[in-house]
Amino acid sequence: MEEARNVSMGKSSRPRAGEATELAESAWVIVLFCVACGAVAGALLPVLARWLLTLPWAPLEGPAELLTSVPEPALTLGTIAVGVLGGLLLGFTAVHESLSVGVSGTQVTLAIRDGSRAFTREEISVLFRDGKQLVLLGPDGRELAREHCGLPWRRLAAALAEHGYEWAEEDPYRAEFRRWVPGTPGLPPGADALLRARAQARKHEDDAKDARELRGELLRLGVVVRDEEKRQYWRLVRGD
Repeated sequence: MEEARNVSMGKSSRPRAGEATELAESAWVIVLFCVACGAVAGALLPVLARWLLTLPWAPLEGPAELLTSVPEPALTLGTIAVGVLGGLLLGFTAVHESLSVGVSGTQVTLAIRDGSRAFTREEISVLFRDGKQLVLLGPDGRELAREHCGLPWRRLAAALAEHGYEWAEEDPYRAEFRRWVPGTPGLPPGADALLRARAQARKHEDDAKDARELRGELLRLGVVVRDEEKRQYWRLVRGD
């Protein structure tokens, strides 16, 4: 589900001076995949409802009886239609949340959620993959950006290398992270309270925006945060 192209078309596969490489997931592929999954789920829903009614005791028995009371083929066609609409909505949301990366000899641009951020070559020290996230670090180890990335990692690493950026297989500062627990010593004033609030925000998917904003507040204090399942790990920016 990835598209890559050079802005200036050339005979060589390697970018020339001033030429930029853009990598983005295909919007049509994302939407069609979600729609197909929704249609399959809709087709299976009547089968699941009938199976639930065969059990001696089953959750949602009332809704299952109501659903199966609709005659065929209207029932299956209706659930498929609902599944397709749900998949369409999910697909557009996924496209909105997908990351595209532009790489040139002078800057790296990250575009996501109707916005974009550009980082100059001088600002970037290294880029690396952390799980499913793309991370950019500055010369002092400060985290410039951290975004979920669905692009092929090898293609992304190759594009960055072609333009002269340093790519690391893992976080070069990984050994400096310490697990956070309430009251951890060594944190700047106010950081512990922000980590407490972020721990609460991460428990609920609806609060993902709050968790991102709290990460930004921690960065302003010189604290870099890395998540591992439900745990938070932290390190100080060098010089802070």
